[in-house]
Amino acid sequence: MPRFIRDYFRFRSKYKGRLNIKPCLHDWYEESGNIRNEYFWQDLLVAKDIFSSMPEKHVDIGSRIDGFIAHIASFREIEIFDIRPITAHIPGVIFKQADLMNPEYNLIDYCDSLSCLHTLEHFGLGRYGDPVDPLGFKQGFTNMASSLKKGGIFYLSVPIGIERVEFNANRVFDPHLIVDLAKNNSLKLKNRLFADFNGKRGQMGSLA
Repeated sequence: MPRFIRDYFRFRSKYKGRLNIKPCLHDWYEESGNIRNEYFWQDLLVAKDIFSSMPEKHVDIGSRIDGFIAHIASFREIEIFDIRPITAHIPGVIFKQADLMNPEYNLIDYCDSLSCLHTLEHFGLGRYGDPVDPLGFKQGFTNMASSLKKGGIFYLSVPIGIERVEFNANRVFDPHLIVDLAKNNSLKLKNRLFADFNGKRGQMGSLA
């Protein structure tokens, strides 16, 4: 507060226009932007990889519009599927509302590049209007894997640790379960990265 009061009177002495009071007392001590979370790193790292690999068709399932999707749409077209609607038109983004847990999902060999970043852990918990289904994540994974053409790349990011459900926020996956899901759907683990909450790396898996 002393610094705020000092700066206020310095500014007020040189400014004659309308002035409202809205203190922001903590930004002085912050770094230039918040990068100490897995979302920042996963969005950046996956976007850079897609830029380098230049897939013919990239599809995303439920990732952050204001992060990863914006990154991709800045340099190429991206098609996204989400159970929630989007009313705004976003340049470079093709939106389709869909439930990836639906057993009748039939987009087989649809794309050669697919991402699902911090989304699979929400499947079946009802948080976003999705049907409640304890095994919904397995059907969702199967549907996503079937969308990939042979040789395609699947970028997957989920929380990992002691397996549990934190209802109805998210699941935490045993990493071995993700590897087993991949094997059961004819996918092969190509690369894996993790976040340590010091902002060193994005928490994501790359399956191909």
